[in-house]
Amino acid sequence: MCRIVCMSKSTKQTRAKQRSFAGQQDDEQVILVERQHPVVMRRQLIFGLIILPVMLLPWAYATGNGYAWVSYTYWILLAGLLILSFYWLRTWVGWYYSVYVLSSTRIMIVKQHGFFGRAVSELALSNIQNVNYKIRGAQASLLGFGDVTIETLSGSKPLRLKFVHKPAKMQQAILEVVRRTT
Repeated sequence: MCRIVCMSKSTKQTRAKQRSFAGQQDDEQVILVERQHPVVMRRQLIFGLIILPVMLLPWAYATGNGYAWVSYTYWILLAGLLILSFYWLRTWVGWYYSVYVLSSTRIMIVKQHGFFGRAVSELALSNIQNVNYKIRGAQASLLGFGDVTIETLSGSKPLRLKFVHKPAKMQQAILEVVRRTT
């Protein structure tokens, strides 16, 4: 049972090395693949949970008072649930397909926007000057997420990895790969 649920650090690294991505070079190995912490979906979840009772109001009012238009409220409720499900699915797809990929030569940020939008940015490990992480607030401390900031040699705008689960682990992994490559 624990083999299915619990994954050790070596298991995660082995699975990451077996992964590949579009545009991967022949000698490039995937070191680490991380998603944002699921907390990034909290606003959409809360919004949906607030809208859900609002969608139930016409149905509850019509059913409780025995109005003839109660059958229409079923359709309103069904349409609202479908729209809400679509909204939550869109949010989940955006979270699931947004990843941070650390390879032996670069860092890639793949950010999924809805169903069809995707932005990919990358940074060569040879351009990394400094890697810092920041955990802000009680919620981030309790749930274990934060931001990792990567400063470049060119002095341009730093690359920020937001809502990283266990940012200290990500920082150490990046620094370790940078030290190996230089």
